[in-house]
Amino acid sequence: MSPQRKLCVYCGSGTGRNPAYMGAAQVLGKAMADAGIGLVYGGGSLGLMGEVARSVLDNGGHVTGIIPEFLASRERMLTDVNELIVTTDMHERKMTMFARASGFVALPGGLGTLEELAEISTWAQLGQHKKPIILCNTGGYWDPLVTLLDHMRAETFIRPGLEFMMDVVKGADEVVPAFEYRMKATPDRVPDQPLLNKM
Repeated sequence: MSPQRKLCVYCGSGTGRNPAYMGAAQVLGKAMADAGIGLVYGGGSLGLMGEVARSVLDNGGHVTGIIPEFLASRERMLTDVNELIVTTDMHERKMTMFARASGFVALPGGLGTLEELAEISTWAQLGQHKKPIILCNTGGYWDPLVTLLDHMRAETFIRPGLEFMMDVVKGADEVVPAFEYRMKATPDRVPDQPLLNKM
């Protein structure tokens, strides 16, 4: 049975240079499975994407993979998932991931990960959703982005009325507690707080 709560995990299809990134994917996958939180992700078997999915599955959790047709062979679609959805294009993939998820977390990744995180944050900024957004800053990977967001706020491009909530956690073991806290925080799920909450 598909779990009610699901986290959409954005992350790289590569492994990165730091072994801590793969370790974070493993830790997050186990923590999600142990907490009964399902995984929604990009459907590939490579890199951090494949590792977090296998970790959820290895620990008895539920995985929904969503991948566009043109990436099915390039990212080596993981077929052992509980639910596999093949979309016609990237837009349909992202909308399906959004619809199936209760919240979002970004592990280290490249341009695709950054683009997905920026889009889901923009939707929150425009009031299109109030689902938790968590940045997993393993090894300080996302420090430059956190600095940039602080700079945007200081320069008033992110200003009152255009704020959104993003929790920044230092390790993968903090993701599930942050997600569960946000889900219980208010009936609308997101309290009135500043842009970044560095938990």
